[in-house]
Amino acid sequence: GSALCNALLDLGDEVIGLSRSPEKSAQAQPAVKWLGWQSVNERPPSEAIDGADAVIHLAGEPINQRWNEEVKDSIARSRIKSTKNMAAAINSSDSPPPVFLSGSAIGYYGDRGDDLLYEEDGPGDDFLADVVVKWEAAADSVTAAGTRVAKIRSGHVLDPTGGLLGELLTPFRLGVGGPIASGKQYLSWIHRDDEVGILLWALENEAAAGPVNATAPNPVTTKEFAKRLGKAVSRPAFMPIPGFALDVMRGSEFGTVLREGQRVYPRLVTENGYEFKQPDLAGALANLLR
Repeated sequence: GSALCNALLDLGDEVIGLSRSPEKSAQAQPAVKWLGWQSVNERPPSEAIDGADAVIHLAGEPINQRWNEEVKDSIARSRIKSTKNMAAAINSSDSPPPVFLSGSAIGYYGDRGDDLLYEEDGPGDDFLADVVVKWEAAADSVTAAGTRVAKIRSGHVLDPTGGLLGELLTPFRLGVGGPIASGKQYLSWIHRDDEVGILLWALENEAAAGPVNATAPNPVTTKEFAKRLGKAVSRPAFMPIPGFALDVMRGSEFGTVLREGQRVYPRLVTENGYEFKQPDLAGALANLLR
């Protein structure tokens, strides 16, 4: 989100941000006009919607935590209910935006082994897939005349300050990194610059409608990912994280998710003119860790 704000500001756009803590957000990004929004409980303020050139909604409770029923409910509600509230605000606007980009995720596909997955493929049948199906349905409830809806199915966004890469850097730099469980499951990743790039591309391109896979065109297995990351930090990467350790660290349900994977291809963006800045993992890691 912050990287996207910076990119829009660099383009000369006026950016209105929505936050549960607008004063705190303003300290981090003072060039953005911040408004308060309790996303699960209410519609966003009309001031943020009316007359906007586009609305981009990326909010959601982190999934990388130990799951229980309360956490799972929060993961679902933070995506589904907040998107319903956003959609209701757009539908009731006197001047609705021509474009609505709604966050989504490749968790939609569930665990599909080696199958190469495209936007038209159907959903999986696990908890995360169910959440994403309902999340996307909430985005599709935008019926305002002239508003194009794109659902951005993001993979693992690589950024050394957070997310998957941020969590793995310390053990890998200590020489105790390695593949997850068998290492055979696919990991569909994307460099943060391409995640932002696809969002900017989707704002301007009519082809970006419906589901849009936001992943690099070269997914890798977790074994290959570990090998490339180890090389990038000049450390060995041969110590796999066993499945039982994942269960201990994250609980059995999310531990199972970590042993699964998706091999996703971004067909819509590649066939409609988007050019990846970092299409290959080795170059992406070198760029991020230089």
